[in-house]
Amino acid sequence: MSSRVIPLVDQRVVPYAAAVAQLPLEATGHLADQLGRPLTDLRISVTDRCNFRCSYCMPKEVFDKDYTYLPHSALLSFEEITRLARLFAAHGVRKIRLTGGEPLLRKNIEVLVGQLAALRTTDGQPLDLTLTTNGSLLARKAAALKAAGLQRVTVSLDGLDDTVFRQMNDVDFPVADVLMGIDAALAAGLGPIKVNMVVKRGTNEQEILPMARHFRGTGVVLRFIEYMDVGATNGWRMDEVMPSAEVIACIATEFPLRPLEPTAPGETAQRWAYVDGGGEIGVISSVTQAFCHDCSRARLSTEGQLYTCLFASRGHDLRPLLRGDAADEQLSSAIGHIWQGRADRYSELRALRGPDAAADGSAPRRVEMSYIGG
Repeated sequence: MSSRVIPLVDQRVVPYAAAVAQLPLEATGHLADQLGRPLTDLRISVTDRCNFRCSYCMPKEVFDKDYTYLPHSALLSFEEITRLARLFAAHGVRKIRLTGGEPLLRKNIEVLVGQLAALRTTDGQPLDLTLTTNGSLLARKAAALKAAGLQRVTVSLDGLDDTVFRQMNDVDFPVADVLMGIDAALAAGLGPIKVNMVVKRGTNEQEILPMARHFRGTGVVLRFIEYMDVGATNGWRMDEVMPSAEVIACIATEFPLRPLEPTAPGETAQRWAYVDGGGEIGVISSVTQAFCHDCSRARLSTEGQLYTCLFASRGHDLRPLLRGDAADEQLSSAIGHIWQGRADRYSELRALRGPDAAADGSAPRRVEMSYIGG
């Protein structure tokens, strides 16, 4: 099937006017949704493009040479992104993560980093400013990103074996170049660095222990992510999910572990320390141990759609306000009403229905992870 007939995202977008028409909502620095969850974390996608074709995110058979990406005119400008980020910070956001696609493909991304680094939280502190990358361009960008004000990076790396890694990125990209990028980020001071490994049973589970051996004792925090049913193009099946409990058991056969307390409310990863002091790892268990109950993350797409869940099937269109004549107060009020109306808990509901229900095709089409970031 031609990729042109598969839309990037469900086109049913909530009109911004619905949020604007409600009574004005002033930003107080404390905003809660219908389940009492605060808004503290904003993930901003700066591009829908990526130079990898990982099967769990942007499979080549869909995102091929004929795929139509968003035109540059549709993308939010750096100034528009910064304006929104400032308004989100007024509602209580303390952490911003730049994502994609591959965010380092966005031209002059360090300019945006500099603009965001100048923002402050409601108590006058700098925002926690981070970026997630596949590492392919990190070696040449790390120093400039740090100089612009980026604090930390998270690198996606699904294995150390070069054959396995090239198979998973599906563009024949060598693992050595990603490792060079991690070294460059360490040298630039972009730490503590996190490395995310998506574990897909039958594909790369044999890389769990080699990854643990490699990063143990380096100060890099390795995190294992369960293969998730994001979007509609990755052909997700429950039998390809390796539960985090099995990952922990695998590592513990060689390196005994002990659980750690979360570093902050709403943290996605469960933390484990090596008993001998060799550092820590994390596991993100969205499939087998849903953490919707304290999720405090909003996601902004590269063209200004606000999503309140990674598994959402529709977004809230903020671009007409951004590019119209709306004052900051109107835009801020719209953001507040959208979050106050949030009741998303997809992963918890999937667990109640049974995980196979997520792959039966009956649910609304979900937004692609490459469009709003992970």
